[in-house]
Amino acid sequence: MPFRTSPSAVTLTGRLVELRPLSREHRDGLIEAVREGDLHRSAWYTSVPAPDGVEAEIERRLDLLEKGEMVPFTTVDAGGRILGMTTLYDLVADVPRVHIGYTWNRPSAHGTGTNAESKLLLLTHAFETLGVFRVGLTTQWVNFQSRAAIERLGAKQDGVLRAMGRYRNGAFRDSVEYSIIEPEWPAVKAHLEMRLTRRG
Repeated sequence: MPFRTSPSAVTLTGRLVELRPLSREHRDGLIEAVREGDLHRSAWYTSVPAPDGVEAEIERRLDLLEKGEMVPFTTVDAGGRILGMTTLYDLVADVPRVHIGYTWNRPSAHGTGTNAESKLLLLTHAFETLGVFRVGLTTQWVNFQSRAAIERLGAKQDGVLRAMGRYRNGAFRDSVEYSIIEPEWPAVKAHLEMRLTRRG
C-alpha cells in the first residue's frame, strides 16, 4: 500500500510554530540558534551540529531530500525566529511508514509548546495527508529529556536497540524506539490538542 500523497517539501503552519521546507537561506538563523547556549556542546549525546557545521548539515539534508530519503524542515516561531530543525525520514511506501526525528531546537524554545505543536503538525501530516500506518520516533537511551517528551506525545516504547552506533566520544550508543500507529492516532491527536489548548 503506497503513500496516499508522496512525501515532499511543504509548509506546515500552527499557532505557535511553522515548519518550513529547509532552505540554504536559513543558514544564518540556524547558526544563531545552535550558538544559543552552545547547544552542540551541552547536548553531547545528540547530533546537533557545531556552528561551523550547520552549512554542511543543511547540504546533507537537502541531498537526502533530493534522493527521496528525507523531508527536512526548519522550525520557525510565530515571530519569525528560527528555532531549529526537524525531519521526516525512513520513508517506506509499502507499509507505509515514516520516522520523525533529527530534531533540535534552541534552548529558549524548550518548554514553550513549540516542540509539541511541531510534533502535532508532523503527525497530522503523516497520518492524514501521507496516509501512513506507523510513525516511528527514535532517541538515545541517555537522552532522558527526549524520551520523556516522546512519551508525553502518547507514543509507545517498542524496545531498546543496544550498541547501534557510537557517540562522538567513541562510547557505544543505545537507541530507544517508539511508535504511534494509525488506530492510536485519534487519541494521540486529541491529547496533543488538549495540551496545546491549555497553554492558551
